[in-house]
Amino acid sequence: MVGKGKADVLQQKSPAEFFADNRTIAGFDNPGKCLYTTIRELVENGLDAAESISQLPDIDITVEEISQHRLNKMRGVTNHDRIDEELYQDYETEGAKQKRLAKEAKEMERLEKQAAKSAATLDGKKRELEARRAAQAKTEKNFFKVTVRDNGMGMAHKDIPDMLGRVLSGTKYGVKQTRGKFGLGAKMALIWSKMSTGLPIEVTSARCGSASISYFKLDLDIQRNQPNVHEQKLLDNGEGWHGAELSVVIAGNWQYYRAKVFKYLQQIAVITPYAQFRFVFKAEDEKSSVRITFARRTTTMPQPPKATKHHPSSVDLELIKRLASSTNCTSLAAFLSKEFDCIRRDLAGTKISLEMRCDPSVSPAELTGKQLVAMHDLLHQLRFQPPDGNHLSPAGEYNLRLGIMKELRPEMVATHQGTVGVHEGHAFVVEAAVSVGGRNIKPGLNIHRFANRIPLLFEGGSDVITRTAIKRINWSAYKINQSSDKVGVFVSLVSTKIPFKGAGKEYIADDVEEIQQAVRTAIQQCCSQLKNKISKQQAAREQRLRKKNLTKYIPNVAAALFTVLQAVAERKEEPAGKTTRPEAEEVVVGVRSGEVTEPTLAAKLQQHVEQIDVDMALEYQLQQGVTEAAKVEACLMPHSARHQYGPEAHCDVGVIRRLQEL
Repeated sequence: MVGKGKADVLQQKSPAEFFADNRTIAGFDNPGKCLYTTIRELVENGLDAAESISQLPDIDITVEEISQHRLNKMRGVTNHDRIDEELYQDYETEGAKQKRLAKEAKEMERLEKQAAKSAATLDGKKRELEARRAAQAKTEKNFFKVTVRDNGMGMAHKDIPDMLGRVLSGTKYGVKQTRGKFGLGAKMALIWSKMSTGLPIEVTSARCGSASISYFKLDLDIQRNQPNVHEQKLLDNGEGWHGAELSVVIAGNWQYYRAKVFKYLQQIAVITPYAQFRFVFKAEDEKSSVRITFARRTTTMPQPPKATKHHPSSVDLELIKRLASSTNCTSLAAFLSKEFDCIRRDLAGTKISLEMRCDPSVSPAELTGKQLVAMHDLLHQLRFQPPDGNHLSPAGEYNLRLGIMKELRPEMVATHQGTVGVHEGHAFVVEAAVSVGGRNIKPGLNIHRFANRIPLLFEGGSDVITRTAIKRINWSAYKINQSSDKVGVFVSLVSTKIPFKGAGKEYIADDVEEIQQAVRTAIQQCCSQLKNKISKQQAAREQRLRKKNLTKYIPNVAAALFTVLQAVAERKEEPAGKTTRPEAEEVVVGVRSGEVTEPTLAAKLQQHVEQIDVDMALEYQLQQGVTEAAKVEACLMPHSARHQYGPEAHCDVGVIRRLQEL
């Protein structure tokens, strides 16, 4: 007989508690990923803060390694020697240690023997061991103090606790292109800090023109989703600094995620060449410290994104109810034209109200549930103008090209910005660049993905950009070998709503036809530009090789010709029945008189090779479209009134007619 159990107790979780329990949603999977995501979130907050006031961003990132002993000192915990080693996870008996060392030595000996037989097998085993070590390194954790300082707009003193210590509170909500995905930012770093080290975050901030600097030391009450301020004060701002500096101590793994951090910084420098990033890693061992600067390449910044209204085809029923209950509009016509994009007032006041069978002067707050449902269905059925995309802020072809040239130094690069597209009522713009060659580029396709001007480094295999570049582009048609050439593919998508997939939203869906087609078209446009450049490059290479080969044999040909001419010149009379052309006779006479020598013949042959080179270059330019219609007259002032035009002189960039005085 089963006894009666107690009734389940209804419980609730705060937003902070939910994200603390499900931190993988925000990219805090393991200690290494937590360190990477913390750096990323703080850097992007700094970029947003600087761009919001049209200030060229200066971002300083410092990652300081902290030992367990130092961390305990910071937390006020006394360091004690171990009493019983066997209680600890890293305990290893002497016998187990000897077995492990013997096994490692045996494995190394076996690998060395295999090296003599098969280098490929050895490489495979090395990769296997490296993968095993990497898997172990993911779970290892150390402690780091991450500090990011920017020159942005800063935060108001009274708002700092709520902006950093309350989850799902922020300034980025609304219909607007933003770098953030959840409005979490530094809040998740604060949650991870409390979970892994228990230390509070330190914040220093000053608004533009403020005479004081705000300083806070605070943490987050996860259960109540409220800030807990440990210390706050106002400092003198004698230097007139503005911006924010955040320091947080967290558990992390630098060894495994070091490459990811550097790759992220390089890619964020590519997409924001107008920003300057200074990165410092301070290791416990000074020899392992790192300093890198990603210098600013331009002062041209894209326009900041603007907030826009909801497009009728993008709203759901719950959003319509919320807008109707919170609007200040007193009539249905005013509500439709003010709260929604692409609805004209005349259309809202007559036709839509008529289709709804509703009085256009009725207050939105008085609409019944059935009327709101009818409005929702009608807005999705009617045909409206698509959003124009003026509220979006792509990086721009100029900045994208400069960023790639600055960081990768490719041999050639082509860029393209597509037209505004629409997906589910949200405008989007796709920018692309394709480069060939460059430093630190591996042979094959090197794909770089960006969403709202932030790099995406994880789960790229299912991304629409990756799949399009690999499966939907015929690279050979553009004279590009996707296996051996060093090809960089850069695609940036900006939108008010990006169709991310996966828990961490690290890749863009491949099932949206509009975005898929826009990405493909943008890459193809870049490839078409590169095809012309590659064709010219190949033609120039072939031309140089042909000229080199012809020049190589000039001495031998000149010597052979001179020998033949000498033999002809030494004959006293021509054989019967043979006549010599005047030009040939002139050469023979020159040989007899000493005017034509072997060096003379070599010089003439060299001149002929040069002329062939010029003629073939001109013919190629004409084939590429440099015709009479493409000529532009550019006249210079003659020295005297009596002059005439001489013969045309052709070169790679145009045709010149020289002035000759009479």
